[in-house]
Amino acid sequence: MRIIRDYQFVNQADRGATVAIGNFDGVHQGHLSVIDLARQAAPDAPLGVLTFEPHPRSYFAPDAPPFRLMNAEARAARLEKLGVKRLYELNFNAALASLTPREFARDVIADGLGLAHVVVGADFCFGKGRAGTAQDLVAFGEEMGFGVSIAPLLDRGAGTVSSTAIRVALSEGRPRDAADMLGHWHRIEGPVIGGEQRGRELGYPTANMSIDGLHPPKFGVYAVLVDVRDGPHAGSYHGVASMGVRPMFGENQPNLETFLFDFSGDLYGATLSVGLVAYLRGEEKFDGLDALITQMDADSAKARAILEALE
Repeated sequence: MRIIRDYQFVNQADRGATVAIGNFDGVHQGHLSVIDLARQAAPDAPLGVLTFEPHPRSYFAPDAPPFRLMNAEARAARLEKLGVKRLYELNFNAALASLTPREFARDVIADGLGLAHVVVGADFCFGKGRAGTAQDLVAFGEEMGFGVSIAPLLDRGAGTVSSTAIRVALSEGRPRDAADMLGHWHRIEGPVIGGEQRGRELGYPTANMSIDGLHPPKFGVYAVLVDVRDGPHAGSYHGVASMGVRPMFGENQPNLETFLFDFSGDLYGATLSVGLVAYLRGEEKFDGLDALITQMDADSAKARAILEALE
């Protein structure tokens, strides 16, 4: 997959694509319907996705609480798995934010990227002040020479699939409901960072990962599926993970600590993808380390049973 970040300097080989447009946070089932429609619209053209980095919401409200379901790297990896050949990940800045809907259609879609066909969701808005609608884009396409398809919003029976609904499910400790909307387990991805090595002293060495910039799922303990993306221990594992501030040891920066079952080795610097499968319990402060270890043993046994049942 090729990643193009500047619509003003585009190789001829990257023009003429059919693309799905959106932020694609989480790459959920609703996003998949838009991407599939783009795939069907022009099966002989390169399949592309047009998105923005940073997320426009982060640009306009930089001090708002973290909301993203996945970072840019995780989104790109997911899109590549879906067969996307061109990722137009445009730098969202003041210049791009100031474009009117007509200017966006002309300068970015038609002249800049030279797209042949675009697909958007029915609720798509674009241009300065989100003034442009999906129907406006259809009219611009007819005028400027690119095709436009509008994908209906996806309804799963309990409501429209959306990144917002997925965030709610995660905040309430319902990772399976989030997975139903995503079409895959919600995953935290990133490098393993150094910790205080308390887990090793307790007999539970953990791989620590930052959740900075991401929407925090409900704090507590989860059964997890872990993919080690690189390094000598690359592969898939079962495990149990703690999400939160570790109240047993005072107030700490929220992070994710994962214990891999039946594993021995050094994971520092490796990239992990940790899929949340089941919420086991909330964070607790125990009366001593023995009580904590007893609970960790119970958590591990419960997580093993849940994960083995998936096979």
